[in-house]
Amino acid sequence: MAVTTADDRAAALKAHIRDVPDFPKPGILFKDITPLLANAAAFQSSIELLAARIAAHTPQALVAIESRGFIFGAALARELQLPLLLVRKPGKLPWKTAEISYQLEYGEDRLQIHGDAIESAARYAIVDDVLATGGTAAAASDLVRQQGGRVVCCAFLMELAFLAGRERLGDAALESLLTY
Repeated sequence: MAVTTADDRAAALKAHIRDVPDFPKPGILFKDITPLLANAAAFQSSIELLAARIAAHTPQALVAIESRGFIFGAALARELQLPLLLVRKPGKLPWKTAEISYQLEYGEDRLQIHGDAIESAARYAIVDDVLATGGTAAAASDLVRQQGGRVVCCAFLMELAFLAGRERLGDAALESLLTY
């Protein structure tokens, strides 16, 4: 039987997510996306489905988070014919940057974007592979807002709902194909 609805297509993607127990440490059940990336049809399906959800929010550009967010961001930018902007760890961007610090569970981290990347009042979609605790996505969203941009949605291949990351994302719409 052919998978035809968007919900059925998204559910079918779960077959391409591998559970890896006790990685990166005991007690963690890691959701490995590499089998999905290795299957061209599944990856294409994930991009088409995410693109449709993102397009509904009419962003003017995508903001992808290092590093797996770049994989989805690049494919989505091509699919949606939108500019792709990169959010990276400090010291990785070659031009003047804007930076934000944010709290991790045990410590602090920073993210940067080129200082001339965000246009005031323009509409942006934040893209990453997984929404877990939401700290990095929230920081990327805050970085865009600090530069005058509007975050209209945050889009992910999957959401680990039990970690309540969506609570940290504010008023931006949240789009995820898979929820665990």
